[in-house]
Amino acid sequence: MASRKTKAGSSANSPDKKLPLNKSIPLGIQHVLAMFAGNITVPIIVAGVFGQTPEQKIFLIQMALFVAGVATIIQTVGYKEIGARLPIVQGTSFAFIPIMLPFKAAGLGAVFTAAFIGGIFQIFIGKVLKPIRHLFPPLVTGIVVLMIGFSLLKVGFMYAGGGGWLMNNKPEIFANANHLTVAFTVFIVAIFFNLRGKGMASAGSILIGIVAGFIVAAALGMVNYGKIASASWFAFPMPLQYGIDFVPGAIILMLFMSIVTTIETIGDISATTMGGAKREATDKEISGGIMADGVGTAFGAIFNAMPNTSYSQNAGLVAFTGVVSRHVGTIAGIVLVLMGLFPKLGGIIAAMPESVIGGAAIIMFGMIVAAGIKLISRAEMDQRNLLILALSLSFGIGMSLLPDFVKNIPDFGISLKLLLTTGLIPAGLLAFVLNAIMAKK
Repeated sequence: MASRKTKAGSSANSPDKKLPLNKSIPLGIQHVLAMFAGNITVPIIVAGVFGQTPEQKIFLIQMALFVAGVATIIQTVGYKEIGARLPIVQGTSFAFIPIMLPFKAAGLGAVFTAAFIGGIFQIFIGKVLKPIRHLFPPLVTGIVVLMIGFSLLKVGFMYAGGGGWLMNNKPEIFANANHLTVAFTVFIVAIFFNLRGKGMASAGSILIGIVAGFIVAAALGMVNYGKIASASWFAFPMPLQYGIDFVPGAIILMLFMSIVTTIETIGDISATTMGGAKREATDKEISGGIMADGVGTAFGAIFNAMPNTSYSQNAGLVAFTGVVSRHVGTIAGIVLVLMGLFPKLGGIIAAMPESVIGGAAIIMFGMIVAAGIKLISRAEMDQRNLLILALSLSFGIGMSLLPDFVKNIPDFGISLKLLLTTGLIPAGLLAFVLNAIMAKK
């Protein structure tokens, strides 16, 4: 069994390994399916809060897809120092929602202007990261990756129950028999092909599982064909539709969030190399990946898209399949660009119930947790490192389980309480600080 898996994974265990198109295209589509729902949910939420018309909401969704594709290609292809040159898939970030919503009165022009400046700042962070790279050893990055996985597990089960991010809209059908049947069909089929399949059948196991789930969902009458019919055939990207508006408060918050999302990006890059190539990420990969993150956000701001970041579920997909070819990520980027230009393509995926994605998400998010554990295991578990691990996980997991613990802490205008209860931020920052100040011996 192990030998088959090793052989299947070895065909693409190098980021520069090129696969034939008949393999790379399905694997690229597999990446798109993994992140599609999350990528379009952010503009849907923001459009609703900012009072956008249905036509404007559709426009924001299309720009989110288009920009995600361009940003992904920047990551995978790279230009000079920019780009991790790994299968890092970009998409709109949920982490920025809390700091965007307070500026409803200022409008989306202020949000996109602040995002552009935040993206430029993140490019700078990536540029100067190399001298302080030693402050992110496997213990620290492993804790970050582990907490990314932990924080996403709830989301995976929400999707599996058919609710996704909008679970409260239809609580009466959440986790009903139909949704659980679909989710576990995807789960079981994907696991079976990953373990028993050979070559492409193993590498494309998530895609096979999603197709099986889609067929079951169609048989149960759960596919919304109206989303395909209502989607237009072509949408042209239009820059700066909301103008330019400098709002100091929004800019300050975007600069702060650029630091926060940098920590997450370091974790995603580390999870990708550890899960797919069985090694730690290099300085060049992390620095280039962070700069590409910033470029994607700045480019997205020009084309009316929310701030971009690396998508953790795709890092989990790489860990599950063992395919770390960056050219597969490039295919995913091209597919996303086409979806942004031709909404009918996106409508096909949007027609699926969220439980189809949920069955795959449970696997992918669990693989992120496993990649984090593997990174941590590379550190010597002496008294110092055990203490760093214990304190970081205690505060990260503890405050995410009991949000009321920080209810009396002032927000200082940056949604501090929300950030403290994410799990990832307190655990990552505490691990970074403790590692920096505690003596090695």
